[in-house]
Amino acid sequence: MMLPQELIRAKRDGRVLTDGEITGFISGLTDGRVTEGQAAAFAMAVFFRGLSLPERVALTRAMTHSGTVLDWDLPGPVLDKHSTGGVGDTVSLALAPMVAACGGYVPMISGRGLGHTGGTLDKLASIPGYDATPGLDRFRSVTRSIGCAIIGQTADLAPADRRLYAIRDVTGTVESLDLITASILSKKLAAGLGGLVMDVKAGSGAFMAETNEARALAESIVAVANCAGLRTVALITDMDAPLASSAGNALEVAYAVDYLTGRSGEPAFHAVTVALCAEMLVLGGLATDIAEASRKVEDARDSGRAAEIFGRMVSALGGPADFIEKADRYRPVAPVVRAVRSLTTGVVSRIETREIGLAVIALGGGRTRPQDGIDPAVGLSSLARPGDAADLLGIVHARNETQADSAERALRAAYRITPNTPLPRLAIIERIA
Repeated sequence: MMLPQELIRAKRDGRVLTDGEITGFISGLTDGRVTEGQAAAFAMAVFFRGLSLPERVALTRAMTHSGTVLDWDLPGPVLDKHSTGGVGDTVSLALAPMVAACGGYVPMISGRGLGHTGGTLDKLASIPGYDATPGLDRFRSVTRSIGCAIIGQTADLAPADRRLYAIRDVTGTVESLDLITASILSKKLAAGLGGLVMDVKAGSGAFMAETNEARALAESIVAVANCAGLRTVALITDMDAPLASSAGNALEVAYAVDYLTGRSGEPAFHAVTVALCAEMLVLGGLATDIAEASRKVEDARDSGRAAEIFGRMVSALGGPADFIEKADRYRPVAPVVRAVRSLTTGVVSRIETREIGLAVIALGGGRTRPQDGIDPAVGLSSLARPGDAADLLGIVHARNETQADSAERALRAAYRITPNTPLPRLAIIERIA
């Protein structure tokens, strides 16, 4: 193995690393020979110098094989979806049971919040008793019997990524196209998937704010995944506004339950969720085309099958057996709940969505350090979208009045109010295959 500091120096100076050098560094990251400081320096060198396609493939494979790689024997296709992250991006909680209700198997390995975005794992951790890091045997059993299981990375699956993921979050290297690609795909390859659909966000609340940046990431993921033997399609979707009208862990779980049970169905959230599900069904051979797949997905939700599967998954992973029926009873509630109204009349024309995500973190709903705890009850709900009349901007859920004051100021600052209605944006911007 090349000395870690020599490899860091080589990448810092722009040299292309060999497969063996990358494999050796990731092996050291896994077994402790590479320190946290060296991993941070490597991440920063990659951030500034970038990786070639062969380097990305090598990094992805090395991180995949840093732990167990699952092999499935199931009576249906093994499929998954991954989002690059955004604010109010609650899609995974609805998508997994919807695809399972259509005959797919979804062993979804999710992450914690990263930067200003929320994490699916943190959302599920707000459910009492939910075991987000079960052993592999339980993970396999729940996936087989229920059709889906949403968990976090265990010690067995892509452990090198788990370590590097936490370091990226606090070293300003989250946005690296190369590291995002390897991080996402190492977990998905370790999960033994037969097909993957990527949701790459673009807009003010995305890591890749510009569409051309999102396109570059989507193309990188599709190229690396195909080189590694995983069939992958990517959709670029809009993140110029929170996707759901709630942002915050327990609040987003409640939103997902309302969506699955038909109590809510905001157009943008519904469009993105159905589009991603449909792509998964086509990849898995469960539908012949997107139109047929979309009809199947809509029926899975409308019939109540998807909600039933979500409830069974929660119960099988340690949560309440009656969670779907009594979700409000189990949701942690913040002591301070405050409506924030616009001080001017007009229409919401633009939202600085990233600032809304940062406001949730400031309330305690996210991390600024890997070891930080999270308050599952805090966040924002009833968030206004572009085109809405400027009245209620949102509702703050805070631990105390001081935090509520700060969140109120942040929410007002994030919204732009004008007399004219803005042009609508497409929920699905582009497809990359």
